[in-house]
Amino acid sequence: MTSIKKSVPLIDGPALRARLAELQPGKDLRPRIVAILKETLATARAEAERQLMEDGRGTLCAMHLAQAQDEIIHALHDFAVRKLYRASTPSGAEKLAIVAVGGYGRGTLAPGSDIDLLFLLPYKQTGWSESVIEFILYALWDTRLKVGHATRSVDDCIRLAQSDSTILTSILEARYICGEESLFDTLNQRFRKEIAAKGAKAFVASKLTERDERHFKAGESRYLVEPDVKNGKGGLRDLHTLFWIAKFLSGANSTKELAEKGVFTREELALFEKSEDFLWAVRCHLHFVAKRAEDRLSFDRQPDLAERLGYKAHGGLKHVERFMKHYFLVAKDVGDLTRIFSASLEARQMKATPVFGRVLGRFSARRSGAIAGAPDFRIEANRLTVVDEEVLISAPVNMIRLFALAAEKDLEIHPDALKAVRRNLARINKEVCADPEANALFLKLLTESRDPETALRRMNEAGVLGRFIPEFGKIVAMMQFNMYHHYTVDEHLIRSVGILAAIERGRFSNDHPLSTEIFPTVSSRRVLYVAVLLHDIAKGRKESHSIAGERVAKTLCPRLGLTAPETETVAWLIRYHLLMSETAQMRDLNDFKTILDFANVVQSPERLKLLLILTVADIRAVGPSAWNGWKGQLLRTLYFETEPVLSGGHTSISRKERVAEAQAKFFAHYPDWTPEQKTAYAARHYDNYWLNVDTDKQVAHERLMARAKAEGEPVATEVRTDEFTAITELTIHAPDHPRFLALITGACAAANANIAGAQIFTTADSLALDTILIQRQFANSEDEGRRAERVATLVRQVLKGEVRIKDLIAKVQHPETRLQAFKVAPRVIIDNDSSNRFTVIEVNGLDRVGFLYDLTEALYRLNLNIGSAHITTYGERVIDVFYVTDLTGAKIVSATRHAQIERQLLAVLADQKG
Repeated sequence: MTSIKKSVPLIDGPALRARLAELQPGKDLRPRIVAILKETLATARAEAERQLMEDGRGTLCAMHLAQAQDEIIHALHDFAVRKLYRASTPSGAEKLAIVAVGGYGRGTLAPGSDIDLLFLLPYKQTGWSESVIEFILYALWDTRLKVGHATRSVDDCIRLAQSDSTILTSILEARYICGEESLFDTLNQRFRKEIAAKGAKAFVASKLTERDERHFKAGESRYLVEPDVKNGKGGLRDLHTLFWIAKFLSGANSTKELAEKGVFTREELALFEKSEDFLWAVRCHLHFVAKRAEDRLSFDRQPDLAERLGYKAHGGLKHVERFMKHYFLVAKDVGDLTRIFSASLEARQMKATPVFGRVLGRFSARRSGAIAGAPDFRIEANRLTVVDEEVLISAPVNMIRLFALAAEKDLEIHPDALKAVRRNLARINKEVCADPEANALFLKLLTESRDPETALRRMNEAGVLGRFIPEFGKIVAMMQFNMYHHYTVDEHLIRSVGILAAIERGRFSNDHPLSTEIFPTVSSRRVLYVAVLLHDIAKGRKESHSIAGERVAKTLCPRLGLTAPETETVAWLIRYHLLMSETAQMRDLNDFKTILDFANVVQSPERLKLLLILTVADIRAVGPSAWNGWKGQLLRTLYFETEPVLSGGHTSISRKERVAEAQAKFFAHYPDWTPEQKTAYAARHYDNYWLNVDTDKQVAHERLMARAKAEGEPVATEVRTDEFTAITELTIHAPDHPRFLALITGACAAANANIAGAQIFTTADSLALDTILIQRQFANSEDEGRRAERVATLVRQVLKGEVRIKDLIAKVQHPETRLQAFKVAPRVIIDNDSSNRFTVIEVNGLDRVGFLYDLTEALYRLNLNIGSAHITTYGERVIDVFYVTDLTGAKIVSATRHAQIERQLLAVLADQKG
């Protein structure tokens, strides 16, 4: 793709060839050659890395590395044909050309890239050519280079290229290195005449299909926060695909030639080369840091690369976040280039050969013509376009109307129109942003189009959304350096809107039955859509993004055409968009104070509905693993507990009456019990148990306790799996003792079982009855049941003293190294206001094996009783919340005692080895 520039080479080719020529044959010849090659290559790579660190020119680095590889292969070829296998009177068959193919053929290599070679022959292989090729390959392999190779005649290449698109592409990229150049020229001429001239349509179709499949495998979005620099959307391979298509159709051998032939404009060429240079710099640095081929820009590599590339922290963004923002902006540019360029080529071919569109499978029914009521627009081959660029210049509102009309008519946008929009983006100024018609068009696109997610993404990728809503422009391509969020902030917001629309249309009725049910009852859909689009719009600032976002909404919503009450509600939703999630996952929903405190902030049933739906859309759009059924269950519980309080349905009955009501429901399952049996069983459990466990589970507990007594089993367990909530319940019944929960959590850690929560009760006769909620690991219920039984067996062994918990923990493998890239500031919060009966201790830290076990062990040493535990993990950050009392059942109120608790828990958090 890129021609090798005249520059100071990393390897002096003539000197290397001369050095090898001095070697005398002998049994140790190859090791001597390999030693020279290893030394030469190491020196060349060190110099390439030094130059890259100095000038940051990624494409030049990749070209120099390819040039260095050329010299090594050239030297080996010359040594083989002139010294080892010199043919005094070579026949016509004893000719050989060595050709670079694949990425190497484009004249660029990353430090760890494969070396793809084609040994090109005039006819079938001879003994001479076999010996030469074998010598070269073994020398390269011994030098620890990854070499892919093929040995073919010119006829073989042409024949195979007609049936195999991979071979076709490799020949398209072929570049002569050394040997018989006339062979390479013959291959080139025949390829242009017999392949390129006849198979353009099929080739373009196959490359676009290939691209789509590659994107699917690497991750559909170009805004995944651990992108694949080579194969990901917006990566180097997208530029290669663009070049392959253009080269196939035009015969150009470099990007500059493409511009000369009119395939690229000057601006597009500059953007192409700028994007390519940045991506090559990132890829080369990545290989240098990893000391091997590594194309995934993982969290543990990102800080190193940010430092190497010279990024500094600024404002509310870390240096790594600024680097990744730049990366995603470049990926966006690559997306713009490939999309517009591919579509332009397609459109150009369609004019010459109308069947081209059908080959691509995109336009089974082509429409063209004017649009009623929209004189500035027309349809051309099923794409919406403008009648001419002047309509954007004279009326910039048409740039908003273009996307609104495309959404309304369900049309793609013509690449020429997108180019025109990009040229005129600066015309979306303050006047356009304030224009009532433009805002009405945008609000309609957001709230009434069939697919608002696609419409918004089109606007964003064209640069229009960030211009029209400048606050949105600030978070375009912004990533958050954590393992929780899978996408950039702008992509997260757009996906959130898509999920909201799917909920409204009933597509998630199985996953989100409550949200689907209440959606039609909300009083303002506009409020919900606007709040979802804007909820993270103030990310990346020093202050809380919820508070700053509330301020943005108060200014922006009236501009969009929302009423004062709608604006107030949107602002409130953004201010408290994390409240429901945090309350549901980090507080005890069985503690009525939790419900009252939450209700005091929400204040109305309408806000409760809106907040629930917003919370669901937000969590689901974080990434594929962020949502699970257990979170849904917690949110529904919080909703159902709060709704009666807000609607006036909650009546204040005494605690004694509520306990009696719960006991009556339980005893209805045991009609044969005598009054004495009922009285005795009721006395076994404290009021807290009767008030906080539902009847079905109380019945299951009674059967477990009865079975343990009948079998004389001191430690009894029961497991229940729930596919819908994605939670497995492990209930343990055994004699209580202070370390009980610590031992259980340690056993779960040793079994690689992630705990989501714990409900802890002790009977009046000093028996523990604890339920541990474990995140589901297997989709199949039978597999999950077997896994849960293995966890239960380990728990029983630990509680019986048959195995030592510390020995088990020591054997557990440490988690993935990505965690080592992160630091989480240790934090301990002691709160006596969130519960009437318990002191609430919240602990924030970096996740690691045995984290919860270490905390529960520390709480045991502090002589604290744990009433319930709530475990929430946000990627690398874990937040554990414990409801505790002292040994007398009272809150911890002493400031001295608070200081002691904080000190000892912080000591546990200090062990962030990950």
